[in-house]
Amino acid sequence: MSNPPKIRRASPSRVVGDIKREQYFAKLALDRPDVGLCRATTLVAKSIDSDLTGYDISAAQHLVLKMLSDVGPCSQQELSEQLRIDRSVMVGCIDGLEDSGFVRRERHPKDRRANVIVPTPDGFAALTEVENGVPDFLDRAFQALTPAERRTLARLMIKILDVA
Repeated sequence: MSNPPKIRRASPSRVVGDIKREQYFAKLALDRPDVGLCRATTLVAKSIDSDLTGYDISAAQHLVLKMLSDVGPCSQQELSEQLRIDRSVMVGCIDGLEDSGFVRRERHPKDRRANVIVPTPDGFAALTEVENGVPDFLDRAFQALTPAERRTLARLMIKILDVA
């Protein structure tokens, strides 16, 4: 005897057409921009993950390759600090990039106790492939914003992060 499929029902307290409930998050985001920013970050992160499914690279690995390409070889610690990726996650990220042949670990030229992460030609090729899709990704991720609003958002984020 098979069990019938379970039907997922809406919460009994949910009333379709209840404007107050439907607009709650918009009001919350105005009152608590920290909550809105976290939710927006989650939505953009999901969009990134979705866009990168066709590539052999994660969002974190893309950021690592991008930084290495832009600033040159770095230690894992510097990558972790600059990209705000937890150190334990960074180890797995670098391991994956190394296993794919996209980076290699070399002895740090000034500190024999440390390594630097160096991109390989295959790493640069993977980065180029992903970077070619970035404009389309940004258009999809931020489609609700005009170009001027995107620039304003970027300026405000820089101000919040105090990195200008």
